Amino acid sequence: MELSKRIKPLKSNVFADMDQAKSEAVKNGKNLIDLSLGSADLPTPKHILRAIASSLDNSANHGYLLHRGTSEFRQVIADWYGQRFGVKVDPDTEVLPLIGSQEGTAHLPLTVLNEGDYALVLDPGYPSHAGGVYLAGGHIYPMALLAENDFLPQFEQIPHDILSRSKMMILSYPHNPTSAIAPKSFFEKAVNFCEQNELVLVHDFPYLDIYFDNKKPPSILQTDPEKKVSIEFFTFSKSYNMGGFRIGFAIGNSLLITALKQVKSVIDFNQYKGILEGAMVALTSSQECVQETVNIYRQRRDFLVNSLRNIGWEVDTPSATLYLWAKLPPKYNDSIKFCVDLVQATGVALSPGAGFGKQGEGYVRFALVQPVEVLQEAVDRIGVFLHTMDKNKLL
Repeated sequence: MELSKRIKPLKSNVFADMDQAKSEAVKNGKNLIDLSLGSADLPTPKHILRAIASSLDNSANHGYLLHRGTSEFRQVIADWYGQRFGVKVDPDTEVLPLIGSQEGTAHLPLTVLNEGDYALVLDPGYPSHAGGVYLAGGHIYPMALLAENDFLPQFEQIPHDILSRSKMMILSYPHNPTSAIAPKSFFEKAVNFCEQNELVLVHDFPYLDIYFDNKKPPSILQTDPEKKVSIEFFTFSKSYNMGGFRIGFAIGNSLLITALKQVKSVIDFNQYKGILEGAMVALTSSQECVQETVNIYRQRRDFLVNSLRNIGWEVDTPSATLYLWAKLPPKYNDSIKFCVDLVQATGVALSPGAGFGKQGEGYVRFALVQPVEVLQEAVDRIGVFLHTMDKNKLL
């Protein structure tokens, strides 16, 4: 049996290798502390759950949900966005509900790219962004994100021959994995660059609410209010801890929204309507629950940063997201080997930076998805591991 060439780039997956290493650690009796995945350990707020639960007895919600059945949800989204960012949105032509934002970022390349076209993608970056390009038969040009550039891509470094064959650019700030925030001035530059070079500008925006120290992230549509080239993806997974409910949406250029809707129509219907009813309650109710979530992540961030520094691992303090992007400890230069050795020796699982792209090598990512007392246990184990490894290197 011969499979499609387009899935070949998907076979190599660092995170699958880490899952194997985690399984082996558990088999060998290690108590796993998983800080490798950005899956929140916090519960969905109760008022959202009540809205979903109250819909269960309504048999009208039990059938397929076609696009016309999402009109109320789309109106709520448009109203929310206008109030939040000051940009008017047409709920009929510029909004599309999604089964998680990853559905949108993975499928949009199918609407934009032809075989052999290029997409400009952040390196390091979220793996599914590249995956969607590969599934569409496209090629990736990785835009290097370096600490000295505040983890922002340098558009002037893109080769002309690549740019001439490019159709889209994919950004995502606050950024996973580096936790960088892009200022509005950068988005203005990105919009102008994409307009000049006839590129579709995609912005994945899952961490819009997870920021600290009053550094509020802007929406890219604030710099493209007419939505000439841009589309932005949102999710309820991070702000409202609804990852398992798979609910998100896209806002943007009407042509892109229509094209994405066409792709969606041959792949799925919408999810159960009760989930949309819960999402509407999330957007229209008090946002105190979001602030409570942010406060918890801030507390965990501060604790973990200070604790790692106390064992000699100097790390930067992130301004956003639920991640800590840390340079490998001195004497280590292979993030995959470090993470595999760490989980096998201690049961503490981190994400190797190499899994996010070439420029991610030399880093590891911590996810702030465990309570402080568990983070303390993780740091204690890491401290022993580093001390032991240093002693072994001296022998």
